[in-house]
Amino acid sequence: MDGWVGAWTGGRRAVHIGNVADFNEQFLPEDERRQPDADRRARRLRQAHHYAGLAVAYGPDPAALVLPAEVDRAWIDLLARELDWGPVESHTGIAPGTTVAEALAARPALAARLAAGPGPVLHWGRTAAHGDGPELAAVRRYESKAAAHELFTALAPGHPGIRVPRQEPADTPRRAARRLAVRAARGLTTVLKSPHGVGGYGTAVVTPAELLAAGGARALLRRLVREDVLPPGGTLLLEEYVDAGQAGSGRLRDLTFDAVIGADGRVHPVGVGEMAVDGTRYQGVTVGPGVVPPGAAAVAERFGLAVGERLAAAGHRGWYDVDFVTDRERRLAPTETNLRLTGPAVAFVLRHRLDEVRGPGHLVRTLDAMPLGARLPQEALFEHLERVRPRCARLGATLLPLIVTAGYEPEPAVGLALAARAAEALDAAQALLGAAHHALGRMFEALR
Repeated sequence: MDGWVGAWTGGRRAVHIGNVADFNEQFLPEDERRQPDADRRARRLRQAHHYAGLAVAYGPDPAALVLPAEVDRAWIDLLARELDWGPVESHTGIAPGTTVAEALAARPALAARLAAGPGPVLHWGRTAAHGDGPELAAVRRYESKAAAHELFTALAPGHPGIRVPRQEPADTPRRAARRLAVRAARGLTTVLKSPHGVGGYGTAVVTPAELLAAGGARALLRRLVREDVLPPGGTLLLEEYVDAGQAGSGRLRDLTFDAVIGADGRVHPVGVGEMAVDGTRYQGVTVGPGVVPPGAAAVAERFGLAVGERLAAAGHRGWYDVDFVTDRERRLAPTETNLRLTGPAVAFVLRHRLDEVRGPGHLVRTLDAMPLGARLPQEALFEHLERVRPRCARLGATLLPLIVTAGYEPEPAVGLALAARAAEALDAAQALLGAAHHALGRMFEALR
């Protein structure tokens, strides 16, 4: 089997392991790993364990699922019917207060059986639990936004249509505050990044007006640390904010290129998608024919493949992506590379599977954290979405639930995918879902 699917799964059914929390924890500041704040760790584990629900679509046809949070079997059976999966062995709720690696270490027979199956074992990302070596070294090196920036800068001269934002490190909060104040005095907006920020943690966009309102740069940095947006202490990266101007008023603001590096080191393109980003937080992606104009897609792919060749030479194997923002001249500015599965990876996998079992031409949109309007346990959430699914179908869209464990959080949400053959059907189904969730909230308010 040629192409990215062959490099990723060899066309075989796979074991999908949702180790999002394990991957994220290895990049936390050293002092936080040595002496973790119990409440903060519990909150991060819970958030990562919700996101690990995306493991249902790590590959086109799962043989087994291992999820840290408890997932009702009805969700898996629903997806199996829609995506024509074979029987799926399910192990959910195995790590409610710990990482998946720790949970599997306590169940060695299960871990050994899953690893010994005939198909590949797919993780969110590589960690020390999979052994040291060049693959892990590559992940730890290029997951750094500073190292990725150096790579982008080295490659950019050979790629018309690519511009790399200026970036400078500040090794202490005092230096970061001083440089931030200087930039604000010049009227510049700055993107603050922790070198190893993951999962929406470690990035903030700071305008001069926000800095002034906060009472100065040092006060602003203290607040961002207190709100758990930035880590305490350590190096921060100050990066040029890329203003999209009119180019950002429609399409092309946030793009991603995804690819797979095979065991032989060859790079296989998967595709280019249009991401939805709220501030600095990724919300979802749309992939499929015509989503990204051909010119922009070609620029992103050429540069992304060049990045992949360097990552492969450094030892990385498996999934990676390169994310871009668009400037006023519609040039693409690479902002980071992720050496792991990604939210967009799930959309690409679902698109491939639907094209395979229903015929080509699908568009897929993921909505990773759609507000629900009311707190719902899984059974009630299932009933709610079962009422909405036929209405989406009448619009020409297939509704696929992906993240179903966050419905009872203080800010309840659900992660969904929509698939259709026309962008208008995706837009209509998304609007329908938003209205249905809003109505749900009003109904619960009336009952109080």
